[in-house]
Amino acid sequence: MRILWVKAGKILPVDTGGKIRSFNLLKHLATRNDFTLLSYYDGPRDRKYEEEIKRIVPTVAVNTGVPESSAGQIINYLKRLPNVAPYAVTKFTSAKVRSLISEWDQQQRFDVLVCDFLSASLNFEKRLRTPVVLFQHNVESALWQRQAKHEANLLKRLAFKIESAKMTRYERAAVRRFRHVIAVSDHDRELMSAMTDESRISVVPTGVDLAEYGALTQKPRPQTEEPNVLFLGSMDWEANIDGVDFFCREVWPAVREAVPAAKFWAVGRNPPPRIATRASDSIVVTGRVESVLPYLHEAAVFVVPLRIGGGTRLKIYEAMAAGKAVVSTTIGAEGLDIHHGEDILLADDAQSFAASLVDLLKNDEKRTRLGENAARLAAQYDWAIISQRFERILVQAGDTASGQQFRVQSLEFKV
Repeated sequence: MRILWVKAGKILPVDTGGKIRSFNLLKHLATRNDFTLLSYYDGPRDRKYEEEIKRIVPTVAVNTGVPESSAGQIINYLKRLPNVAPYAVTKFTSAKVRSLISEWDQQQRFDVLVCDFLSASLNFEKRLRTPVVLFQHNVESALWQRQAKHEANLLKRLAFKIESAKMTRYERAAVRRFRHVIAVSDHDRELMSAMTDESRISVVPTGVDLAEYGALTQKPRPQTEEPNVLFLGSMDWEANIDGVDFFCREVWPAVREAVPAAKFWAVGRNPPPRIATRASDSIVVTGRVESVLPYLHEAAVFVVPLRIGGGTRLKIYEAMAAGKAVVSTTIGAEGLDIHHGEDILLADDAQSFAASLVDLLKNDEKRTRLGENAARLAAQYDWAIISQRFERILVQAGDTASGQQFRVQSLEFKV
């Protein structure tokens, strides 16, 4: 099958949830198909990046120009404020990319096109010969609504409310105009079913690299496990910033009071001052690290204290595959095939979150049992299996171009 995958921004380094999901899927798809990645990015021409990604998958790289300064971005946002489409979409729209896609469509070079994230969607003309599948990592309107609700800064909250309203209108129209939509969870599919016919939405759950993370379960555990608590996630992502800030302010003091030796590690790139200033004798803010595996290996409990966001949490399955006990908010684990009390603990307020965490830190047997159950669950979701599901949907989307009926994808996906 001839597949074109269109992605805004560099996919390397693979250091965010969206990149991890896309990278693993396209890498597996490229082994079985005539695959091309259209990777477009701003900033100066990066030949090293282009050479590196081309060694992994066949790639057409497009450099779209130099990004604005912080002040320039504000000016650019204000200029685009009258636009109907949200800024999170218009800023990733490129005349170069739009022209390439149109040209290749006219030439019928591909059997199916993949629009990776809603951000790239305006690069696809409304009337294309080639079927286009929208890969929705999140229900973007729900994400923006949550950000507007929890943002403390008044100006940011106003901007989030404006963008939330725009995104709600735009997303509803976008999911209707694409041939098919792939969601990452049953929850996201349910939300989008209010926007379009449910039969046009399939679910491909998130995956995990078992070769990498599952190997940690084979390493011997320390005889005396230190009460290390770990959060992993990009610290320039608003949902992670809010979650870690909430955890440090409202959860951690109670944990430290009950377990004085406990230490919290916030591991992720680009922590803002709001997070960096939380560092203390019991809180470590690392910034970017070469590998998260050593931190996972040393962790006693993995936490996901998210209050906003969407999609599915890849880091949860990675921690589970590593055999770690996990405490999460319901939103933090939204869309995952998890079971409270069996392979994860869920808590939605500071008091219950702290109590669950303390319970695991003090109870070795319960912590070990939860981690073992988590590892068994995550073992079902290797990327090699998940990518086959994705590929079947692309094949069926291509079949509809020949007049064949699209077979409705069952929500009951068990690997």
